[in-house]
Amino acid sequence: MDRSNHYEAAFEAYLRARRLGYVAVDETHRASLDDEPVKSLDFVVYGPAGARLVVDVKGRRFPSGKKGRQRRVWESWSTQEDIDGLARWARRFGPGYQGLLVFAYHVLPEVTLPEDTENLFVWRRRRYLLRAVDVDDYRRHLRVRSPRWGTVCLPHAAFRKLVRPVQHFTHGLPVIPDECPF
Repeated sequence: MDRSNHYEAAFEAYLRARRLGYVAVDETHRASLDDEPVKSLDFVVYGPAGARLVVDVKGRRFPSGKKGRQRRVWESWSTQEDIDGLARWARRFGPGYQGLLVFAYHVLPEVTLPEDTENLFVWRRRRYLLRAVDVDDYRRHLRVRSPRWGTVCLPHAAFRKLVRPVQHFTHGLPVIPDECPF
């Protein structure tokens, strides 16, 4: 966890506000598993209904892009290395642990969302929409975004089908069969 990263710091504030048990992982040193380097995860989170999550936070701005050319797209990209590393961590932690990609969207002031939007979290005068995807589901549906940069993403339809408010994972809520309406 990098406390200078406002997305990760906001997610930590969310965990504290929801009184969830968690361990923030120190990312200053590269971790290894089985004598191989692996990307560090950001958090280990424990939910009240027995959820055990290993979490990698992906900070994104909404809308994305440069001023004047902004796109109203809920970006779902990551690096293949991050996806593989998170899946390895979840397996290493053992049965019952779930790898979770948390997309922390900094929602810019010009965007209007209903105030009752699930997991819309205000921290330090910024609004964050917290959404998550199980890393194994992500791996099954991912597509290469840029071979040069090693990035992958989910097709928009798959992302909308798989993404859930973070609370659905932390509190063991049932998965809603319809697409997540952000």
